[in-house]
Amino acid sequence: MSGVEELLLSCIRDVPDHPEPGVVFKDITPLLADPAAFAALTDALAGISVRTGATKIVGLEARGFILGAPVAVRAGLGFIPVRKAGKLPGATLSQAYDLEYGSAEIEVHAEDLNAGDRVLVVDDVLATGGTAEASLRLIRRAGAEVAGVAVLMELGFLGGRARLEPSLDGAPLEALLAL
Repeated sequence: MSGVEELLLSCIRDVPDHPEPGVVFKDITPLLADPAAFAALTDALAGISVRTGATKIVGLEARGFILGAPVAVRAGLGFIPVRKAGKLPGATLSQAYDLEYGSAEIEVHAEDLNAGDRVLVVDDVLATGGTAEASLRLIRRAGAEVAGVAVLMELGFLGGRARLEPSLDGAPLEALLAL
C-alpha cells in the first residue's frame, strides 16, 4: 500500500449500522476535513484525469461534486455536475436506471457536453455501479467520449466493477482504494 493510500484510508471512518442495521458506512468527512489528505486525494484524481486525456470532469451527485470540482480546478478542466432529476434548470438530458430497490434518474445540462469532449467521471464510491453506468450512457448520448471513471474507493463485494465494465467500452476504471 502506498503512502497516499495509507493516508486516505486512515481518514475514512467506519460507521456501523448506518443507514440501517448490518451496513458499515464509509464516512469520508474526516478525509475532507484533513487538508493534507484532501489535497492528496485531489492530486491523485487529477493525475488520473491527465493520464486518461480528459477534457472535462463529471461529478456525480452529491459527493462526486465535492471531489470532482477541485480535481477539475487542479487539472485545469471544466466541471459538469450530473444531478438527480428535476434539480437542473433549463434543457437537460436524462437517463433512468435501476436500483436494487427501485429506479432513479440523473440529468445533465444538454449544452455542457459536446462532441470532442473526453469526460472522466469522478465519484467517492463505486458500489453497485448503477449511477456510474447511467452517467456513461448520458455522456455518450450528449455526444461526448468517456475517458474513464475514477473513484476514491471501490466496494468490491457489491459487484459494481463487473456491472460497469461493459459500459466502459475499454475506458479505464480506477479506484484509489479497493475495500
